[in-house]
Amino acid sequence: MKSLLYPLYEKRLISQLDFTQTPHHVGVILDGNRRWAKANPDDRGDTSTNRGHKAGAKKIVDLLDWCEDAQVAVVTLWLLSNDNLARAAAELDPLLEIIGEAIEELGAIGRWELRPVGSMELLPTALQERLNKVALQSKGIPGVLVNLAIGYGGRQEIADAVKSLINDAAKNGKSIDQLTSLISEEEIEKFLYTAGLPDPDLVIRTSGEQRLGGFLLWQSAKSEFYFCEAYWPDFRKVDFLRALRSYSQRHRRLGL
Repeated sequence: MKSLLYPLYEKRLISQLDFTQTPHHVGVILDGNRRWAKANPDDRGDTSTNRGHKAGAKKIVDLLDWCEDAQVAVVTLWLLSNDNLARAAAELDPLLEIIGEAIEELGAIGRWELRPVGSMELLPTALQERLNKVALQSKGIPGVLVNLAIGYGGRQEIADAVKSLINDAAKNGKSIDQLTSLISEEEIEKFLYTAGLPDPDLVIRTSGEQRLGGFLLWQSAKSEFYFCEAYWPDFRKVDFLRALRSYSQRHRRLGL
């Protein structure tokens, strides 16, 4: 019954949307893979974390399709935090492999420009090379631009931006006094991982958690937030459309 009703519900949601209010940049925290796997064992009783991450990876293509349909210009996906890099190798290594394979599959589709963002230097060299290759091959593809936040932490991003600002000033022979005068919101923004891109208008988090956890700390200062109960692998088009409807109905004060 639900399978019959969902297409009708999707059409109803679409009819309620004001596409002039579509967010230009959507950030998504892909949360709940492990809990989904435990709650949804397969026919063999498999509830493994890896199965959950693989299911979550497959969902990314659906999301990007929906974003294209809604004319979203930029999507930032949080795939792995820098805190996750401290996990035991037995859990981390398979996850990194799943991420590498998922991004290569996205690149093979050839419909989106893919930009890895985060503390790349903390990732295994082999994974860095895979990510850089996909980024190079997809560079300039028109359509949705996809930031892939891997080994990402919001505090670390701000710290990295300030370090880069200082290093840039030093290379250009700036004195301490000159450097002090340079430090401003505008200058720091030039060295963020997302430099040159609009800040996210809408940030979506799945799995029912109602916190950012450090995602795009600087950029999300004036973003709207939408928290969805569904685990990421269960995230449906109707959930996405509900998020867009909620966003379009809000009166954005942009911090005022």
